[in-house]
Amino acid sequence: MPAQPLQLDLPKVIGHRGAKSHAPENTLASVQLAHAQGARWVEVDVKLTADGVPVLMHDDRVDRTTDGHGAVRDMTLGEIRRLDAGRWFSEAYAGERVPTLEEFLDLAAGLGLGINLEIKPCAGRERETAEAALELARRHWPAGLPVLVSSFAVPSLEAAMAAAPDWPRGYLMDEEAPDWRGTADRLAAATINVNARRQTAESVAAYRATGRPVLCYTVNDPARARVLFGWGVAGVFTDAPLEMLAGLGG
Repeated sequence: MPAQPLQLDLPKVIGHRGAKSHAPENTLASVQLAHAQGARWVEVDVKLTADGVPVLMHDDRVDRTTDGHGAVRDMTLGEIRRLDAGRWFSEAYAGERVPTLEEFLDLAAGLGLGINLEIKPCAGRERETAEAALELARRHWPAGLPVLVSSFAVPSLEAAMAAAPDWPRGYLMDEEAPDWRGTADRLAAATINVNARRQTAESVAAYRATGRPVLCYTVNDPARARVLFGWGVAGVFTDAPLEMLAGLGG
């Protein structure tokens, strides 16, 4: 028998990379704003620097979300910390830095937020990234505050299962994987996290039939969110928590 998925109390709205529509993604400012907009949970992406420090970054390169150039895996923490991660978004955020995972955890815990840590490894660092992130997070995240560890990379989830067996895992998919049921069972996944654009009532029903809540990314239209909730989706990741919560009636 497969291991039973861990249970988790999920909100309907989760801030995607903080409040990505209103502040530079994966920054402390974005996390603070998501909280101010009413989000009870936020999702962030975790990568490793060249010297093995977990930082918040979505892309393999820093080019899109900072004033720098280069691959995250080739840059030390010191090099990444010198970059401006806010001015590209707005002058109001000039000087915002790429946060370390530790800084994010301290902020989120202080705000009482639930968190979804997406392990977003550079190629070949799937296990290493999950192990480093979870070793740090296990030391810094308070007991009693909710946490979900997710990834598209199955080796990262395998490493998470070994490093933090009691922390729920979310199995992320863009397109439906051929043996997604078997993989979800093997990982004892607590949630199935899927691309909202690809979903139908039938696909959501199939995921839910495994006994797991379904989370959908990325949903910025409250009308679309209502359709998804009607199909039984448990929660949505949104770039705009304020508008989503207002559109759903709080």
